[in-house]
Amino acid sequence: MTEKTEKNVGCYGSRPMSSLDRFSADKLADLKARGILRTLKPTRRLDGLWVEQAGRRLLSFSCNDYLNLSHHPQVKAAAAQAALDYGAGAGASRLVSGDHPLMSELEAGLARLKGTEAACVFGSGYLANAGIIPTFTGPGDLVLVDALAHACIWAGASLSRAEVVSFRHNDAGHLAELLAARRASAGRVLVATDGVFSMDGDIAPLHEISALCREHDAWLLVDDAHGMGVLGEGRGTVHALGGPDQGIEVPLQMGTLSKSLGSYGGYLCASRPVVDLLKTRARTFVFTTGLPPASAAAAIEALEIIEADPGLAARPLANARLFTELAGLSPAQTPIVPVVIGEADAAMAAAQRLEAAGFLVVAIRPPTVPAGTARLRIAFTAGHEPDDIARLARCVRELARASA
Repeated sequence: MTEKTEKNVGCYGSRPMSSLDRFSADKLADLKARGILRTLKPTRRLDGLWVEQAGRRLLSFSCNDYLNLSHHPQVKAAAAQAALDYGAGAGASRLVSGDHPLMSELEAGLARLKGTEAACVFGSGYLANAGIIPTFTGPGDLVLVDALAHACIWAGASLSRAEVVSFRHNDAGHLAELLAARRASAGRVLVATDGVFSMDGDIAPLHEISALCREHDAWLLVDDAHGMGVLGEGRGTVHALGGPDQGIEVPLQMGTLSKSLGSYGGYLCASRPVVDLLKTRARTFVFTTGLPPASAAAAIEALEIIEADPGLAARPLANARLFTELAGLSPAQTPIVPVVIGEADAAMAAAQRLEAAGFLVVAIRPPTVPAGTARLRIAFTAGHEPDDIARLARCVRELARASA
């Protein structure tokens, strides 16, 4: 056996490694050396708050189930009944035979909540943005994206084959400069941003961005995955900031069913012509199986709960603000509170200390966030109790003192 072959056997088996195996193993070793190797941890969610990992119960502050609806009895019952009535899967693309009766009911509910003419449901939020942006832009067009926008927006922009340019995070002035310099030479222009940024917990300046889009005839896409259900009485970031009544026009309101609605899937709420075009041209809609009936039914029930109890949507942010007050941090804008640690190893150590105290608070490392900004991402839900929030705040303050 040659020296080169000997280096490529061991934990991955006794056979000589192929070039593909070798490439993968080397990449894994590099990620591990830099402290950013990701591994899966089997996690059983016991209810909307508690999880079990490796036989240990932990109180989770790392879940996007902001209203705890994934474990709501009515939501679970609706999902179970739909599976019994319609089966476990849709069976085909919605344009073939997978458009089961619950889909139109779900889309009508989403459009009603968002105040639009229509809605289009996708298999996931990632599939939604990967399909929406290429449907409306292509070669010769321009897509302007907030520098910290979610990965699925960047994926959709890349797939469009339009020119893609980033503007500085939440910097409407920089966006204005780019539009002034590039609009005249571009065909169609689309501006894409998150409404609530999932790793920073801040909100896009939609008043300014919307005004710029009107001025330059650009189409605005807002990904409101983390705003819907918790801001604007549950209707999302656009409505929390005033909506059309205060000049915020967002023709492309995108979001997910997997956060506050406790289910799975993605959507776009828009005008009827926009939605009709998506349903015949968006590749991630046309060429993928429809949403499972149980997921659609769960989301329908969750929408009804949100509409029946507007006060429910206010609780996650109220809990986040209680935490930031007790922890001595800037007031939370959303249910997401980042505690920036710095280096990846330090963030992992902080997460482990919180785990020892009985909390699940996952450390977020590059490339999800920029190098040197590894952090604890703390997410608050409607069900978190004040005493537990206070205990977590004490632990975070102790971590801050220890690292000072």
